[in-house]
Amino acid sequence: MDIRQYRSGDEASVISLWTECDLVRPWNDPRKDIQRKLTVQPELFLVGVLGADLVASVMAGFDGHRGWVNYLAVAAKCRKRGFGRMLMARVEAQLKAMGCPKVNMQIRSSNAAVLAFYERLGYTQDQTISLGKRIIPDTQ
Repeated sequence: MDIRQYRSGDEASVISLWTECDLVRPWNDPRKDIQRKLTVQPELFLVGVLGADLVASVMAGFDGHRGWVNYLAVAAKCRKRGFGRMLMARVEAQLKAMGCPKVNMQIRSSNAAVLAFYERLGYTQDQTISLGKRIIPDTQ
C-alpha cells in the first residue's frame, strides 16, 4: 500500500470507505469534515492506495498540546494486512516531528475490535471522560 496526502479527487472514495467502515454518523457530514480538515494541517490527512484503489485513510491533527487521530479506516477486503498499522506509524511520525508529545483518540465503547487494535499499537485507556458540544450543526 502506498501512503499519500489526501487529494481533492479522493472525496467520494474516502466517504465510501468511511461509510463501509461504519464511521459516518447522521450528526457529522463527512463532506464538511473533509472540507474543515483541508483548512487545518491538510498534510495530516492521509490515504492508502493499492493501484488505483483508495483502501485506507486517517485524519490527524496537533493543537500544540495533544495530537488527535480520527477516521482511521481500512477497507474490509484489505484488513489483516498491516495497513492500519502502517497509517498509524506514518501519522505518529508526522505528529512527533511536529513536537507532539501524546496522541489521543475517541473510540466508541462498543467497538471492541478497534479497541484491541489500538491496544496492540501501545495505546492505553486514559482515565478521562470525553465531553462534547456541537457549536456548528452539520444537519438541518
